[in-house]
Amino acid sequence: MKTTILFIAMLFSGLTCLAQQTISGYVYEDLNVNNKKDKREKGIAGVSVTNGVDVVQTDALGRYTLPLQADQILAVIKPADYDLPKNVLHLPQFYHIHKPVGAPELKYKGVAPTGELPEEINFALLPAKVEATFTALVFGDPQPYNLMEMAFFEKGIVHEVEGIANVSLGISLGDLVGDDLSLFKSYQEAVAKVGIPWYNVMGNHDLNLDVTRDELADETFEAHFGPSHYAFNYGKVHFIVLDDILYPDPRDGTGYWGGFREDQLAFIKNDLAFVPKDRLIVLAMHIPLFDEDYGDSFRDSDRTALFELLEEFPHTLSLSAHTHLQRQYFFDEDDGWKQPKPHHHYNVGTTSGDWYKGKLNKNGVPVSTMRDGTPKGYAFIDFDGNSYALRYKVANEEPSYQMEIFAPKVIEKDKRTSAGIYVNFFIGNEKSTLRFRIDEGTWQNMHYLEEYDPAYLLEMFDWDTTTELMDGKRPSNPEKCRHLWRANIPNRLPVGKHVIEVEAVDMFGKRYTGQTHYEIKTAE
Repeated sequence: MKTTILFIAMLFSGLTCLAQQTISGYVYEDLNVNNKKDKREKGIAGVSVTNGVDVVQTDALGRYTLPLQADQILAVIKPADYDLPKNVLHLPQFYHIHKPVGAPELKYKGVAPTGELPEEINFALLPAKVEATFTALVFGDPQPYNLMEMAFFEKGIVHEVEGIANVSLGISLGDLVGDDLSLFKSYQEAVAKVGIPWYNVMGNHDLNLDVTRDELADETFEAHFGPSHYAFNYGKVHFIVLDDILYPDPRDGTGYWGGFREDQLAFIKNDLAFVPKDRLIVLAMHIPLFDEDYGDSFRDSDRTALFELLEEFPHTLSLSAHTHLQRQYFFDEDDGWKQPKPHHHYNVGTTSGDWYKGKLNKNGVPVSTMRDGTPKGYAFIDFDGNSYALRYKVANEEPSYQMEIFAPKVIEKDKRTSAGIYVNFFIGNEKSTLRFRIDEGTWQNMHYLEEYDPAYLLEMFDWDTTTELMDGKRPSNPEKCRHLWRANIPNRLPVGKHVIEVEAVDMFGKRYTGQTHYEIKTAE
């Protein structure tokens, strides 16, 4: 009996050691870029290291110590004056996965067993010049469901930015693939062609759906990309990448819900403890913080908790995708934001657009205009110190194409009409101003409205009124556009053609123009 009790005690002792250990190591400058700490390579002081919950900083010798449990990922938080090593796919190498027995058996494989913890885990950094100004490239929802759609993504988006210059990093805001996690490798190979360091957010279509606990839903993501929540620095910008998908939905055990686990919120708190208050905090997630039109899409208590953690940081921006619409939202005190200046949330338009629907362009790629009339594309964020400005680039179009102007082609002279001039200003929001003029006449203001984009309706109804089958897939039904303006169309001008010129000024003061024309005729 005593022998049995002793064996059980030893077993539990062994399991405890496996579940909870302490790890130390160095963050060091890798002078010869061999990813190994050599004797002459000194440690770097004051660098944050995390186990996904706790965050500590290296001491004067560059050494850290952290508790580490089985199924945790150790990661260094890149400082602004250093770069991370990258693998052949341009994925930053900043983490060490600790899964002694590996991931559970799932439809899509996770991390293989990592075995015993080594004596120390060191992180290599490469010296870099701190740039106060830099640009990030942002993809929303590539989301290919098969290799054909992966080819659409590569031909329609990646080829356009392949080898891009003067861009410091890229980030994809989740739904890297569409439920088939075996496509992760093809996605990695496609994005690697851009040629810049690339960071990835997990989306709801990147989950292991055959799990019963949220902590296990990122097993295959981890095997390909590392931790699903982490942080890094560029210039005076501190990026925090977050997995904000609760799966299974804690309310009923089915589907998913936007929100955070306790360990994720603890990580944010512990990470921000070492971030200067004058830094710009950029949060990258998949599901937007605002509730979508169809209902309660984000857990209110988690949004409140996040806002409390950001209370002492006056410079913030959050990014999401997921909706396949483009929208900007400003959280104020009524929404639980703790500062007088509203928090800006940018829900970025997607690279898959309307899930690869619509007519095929000259390259055989679906046009895939989104349901709010935003053409598929990608965003740039230009950073200058702790400030930023947004740009949106429509795929397969010139950078100057920033608005779609919809107006009648012909109207009858002096005859009252309910027709109008509509402008979908893709990067616009409630802080934008738009005006128009006819034939270089007097400028007149346009008024903002939330309505279906008529240009998108026309494209959609094309599919419903055609008498011949068309290549591609019918577009989705429309959603209201949050960047649409309208003005009455003048009908008392002379008979003939007239030029409509539109000027839009975004919230950053940048001016964009566009034009079209219409004709005034008399009834015969």
